Amino acid sequence: MKNFQKTNNKVYIKKSLLYLYMVIPYFKSNSVQLFHNDCISVLNSLPENSVDMIFADPPYFLSNGGISCKAGKMVSVNKADWDKSQGLEKDFEFTQNWIKSCRRVLKDNGTIWISGTMHNIYQVGFSLQKLNFKLLNEISWFKPNAPPNLSCKYFAHAHETLLWARKHTKIPHTFNYGLMREWNDRVAPQGKQMRSIWHIPLTPMSEKTFGKHPTQKPIELLKRIISSSTNENAVILDPFNGSGTTGVVATMLNRQFIGIDKEEDFLRLTIKRINALMK
Repeated sequence: MKNFQKTNNKVYIKKSLLYLYMVIPYFKSNSVQLFHNDCISVLNSLPENSVDMIFADPPYFLSNGGISCKAGKMVSVNKADWDKSQGLEKDFEFTQNWIKSCRRVLKDNGTIWISGTMHNIYQVGFSLQKLNFKLLNEISWFKPNAPPNLSCKYFAHAHETLLWARKHTKIPHTFNYGLMREWNDRVAPQGKQMRSIWHIPLTPMSEKTFGKHPTQKPIELLKRIISSSTNENAVILDPFNGSGTTGVVATMLNRQFIGIDKEEDFLRLTIKRINALMK
């Protein structure tokens, strides 16, 4: 495929921010590397202190046989086996283990963003604190076009939570404050301090041209995250690559990207989306 080469060799890249070793990339270009494996295995093979920022959209453990509404129709909330809960203790063990592996590869001034809902975000927050991260912000991503609640027994779910934390309590992190003041949001108009409530609609169909992912994040969300907390040429890693929105935006903003996913179909989708940017 254009701009990517499949490789069967171990990679030793010198004089590059993507300095990876003892891992086999599924695809690679000058600025993007994708790995087909579970995230912990790949993370534990990468060099320590090599990544500037991590965005993680882990399983929310929502596939419990329930129902939801999509395009006006009743649908199952089940996504795949990777989204099924294994029980509280095993779910927490998994959460803590992958965050621990993320901490290892983060640079000392690096930060991590993790998205979630009430089903997993409290495990995430506790794990971050237990692993000595410093919590910076709790962002509420408000979805103005979120689907209704069909049971009519509780409030409609209309937001997701983003936790932003840095690796060390005393080492400064990157925050492009001035740029965020100029960013326009319905909650905080241009010229005002960016608030911790972000008004961003769900992923539009125009961003699903090459295929769909059940939890695909909108480009606007990742643009704000990456622009606020990194600079050009920074190395960004997504341990749950999914549809590749993080990699798409990293490429658009002249960052380097490392994506990891167990599902080969999602990696293929990512390649199509990134290659489309190069045309």
